[in-house]
Amino acid sequence: MKSQKDNLIEAEVKAAVLFAEAESRNLIIAGKSEKELNKELFELAHEIFGIEKYWHKRIVRAGSNTLKPYAENPPDLVIKDDDILFVDFGPIFDEWEADFGRTYVLGNDPVKLKLKRDIESAWHACKAFFDRERNITGAELYTHCCESARQFGWEFGGPIAGHLIGHFPHERLETEIKTNYIHPDNHRIMREPDQSGNARDWILEIHFVDFEKQIGGFFEQLLT
Repeated sequence: MKSQKDNLIEAEVKAAVLFAEAESRNLIIAGKSEKELNKELFELAHEIFGIEKYWHKRIVRAGSNTLKPYAENPPDLVIKDDDILFVDFGPIFDEWEADFGRTYVLGNDPVKLKLKRDIESAWHACKAFFDRERNITGAELYTHCCESARQFGWEFGGPIAGHLIGHFPHERLETEIKTNYIHPDNHRIMREPDQSGNARDWILEIHFVDFEKQIGGFFEQLLT
């Protein structure tokens, strides 16, 4: 029988396949709206994996909308020739959740390309910090993510830097206290087991922004 971790890794691998297929089919291009691309990605996921359920709203954000955190619902924008955009999907594979986010740059703008590189580098650096600090709390990791943004020359754009992931944990996330999030008010050690004594698995999400340039980027995947 597969463990929770095995199922989560398998779900994430499938999400990565979905994103790679979207790129290979050249879906992420200028001239279409965020909603149009969102619909195309939904249809692609259904075609490849038969996915119909998502545990959170599907997000495609371009241009100035990349500044907006998850909870906001900005107006639909059309993707431009030299745009930066990110995709954040939470597909459900065989009742197991994935949460996967990536940034894309159309064109050769050096600042946007740097942002794309930096958020991925920061994700791996923050994971390394988490791996070293065995008793780290959610608040401490959130603070480190914000410091990482400043080190790379950006601001951290989200009120959280991740959350629990598993077998439908989203059914509880919205109403529970901040201990389910990588959040400044979460002072619980992240590696502590749940109430049943089981290990808890986490998603780490990095959202860097530049309000002056009106751009942001996002990178998200399994932390544990």
